[in-house]
Amino acid sequence: MRVNANQPTGPASAANAPGIGSGEAATPTGDWRALKGDVEGIADVAVERGRGFVAAARAQATDYADRRKGDAAQSVNDIAQGLRDSSKSFEEQPNIKAFFDSAAEGLEQLGTSIENRSFAEFYDEAEAFARRAPVAVAVATFVTGFVVSRFIKSSSIAPHRDARDAFRS
Repeated sequence: MRVNANQPTGPASAANAPGIGSGEAATPTGDWRALKGDVEGIADVAVERGRGFVAAARAQATDYADRRKGDAAQSVNDIAQGLRDSSKSFEEQPNIKAFFDSAAEGLEQLGTSIENRSFAEFYDEAEAFARRAPVAVAVATFVTGFVVSRFIKSSSIAPHRDARDAFRS
């Protein structure tokens, strides 16, 4: 057997031979890398679109809240007026009347604040308060949940008597 100096021999020659090693083995690896690059590109596009969606949703929510803040301010002012009207029944009890008047004044200030501020400002202030007093926020959330659950429970329709109870009668 004659060996040519330009022709490699041994295991390296098998890897370079057509049909064995690099020719067909490189194609699946190259395809895998291309697929991986495509998936990464799709993921990047999905992340960008997700960020755009979140930004658009936030902008719409802020716009809606800003449009509705006049209605909210009017509702708060109406509650304040209701408190003022109810305080008139406590003319003979000045401490209770002062309490109602103070609450009404606070609500009127809140109504004015709602009219003069944007939703973003309210959100920033609420977030800052939650960071300063997380325990107060947790307690307020618990109390609100408890009150709402009691309200829902008390306003629900009483269950009908069981068929067994009707049968016993």
